[in-house]
Amino acid sequence: MIGIKGMTVSQVLGFGNQRGFEEIVRGQRIIPTLLAKVKIELVVTDSQLETVLEAITHAVRTGDVDDGKIFILPIEDVVRIRTGERGSDAI
Repeated sequence: MIGIKGMTVSQVLGFGNQRGFEEIVRGQRIIPTLLAKVKIELVVTDSQLETVLEAITHAVRTGDVDDGKIFILPIEDVVRIRTGERGSDAI
């Protein structure tokens, strides 16, 4: 394990460079614009970032257009409601 303490996984719809597969429905040509995707959200410390990025890209990279993207955003602060811990202690 690489020390991730939790994550959120959501089934979402979206589009990007990947295109849907053409289908024929009731005689009409349909190309879906929103495709089923999986969104994974993690919050990690700065010191964990490179290890987590390497693990994710190593596990999921296929070289296909639909490999996805990783967005890295700063987190201002975090509070664990149950204990009142803040910052990296709350992660």
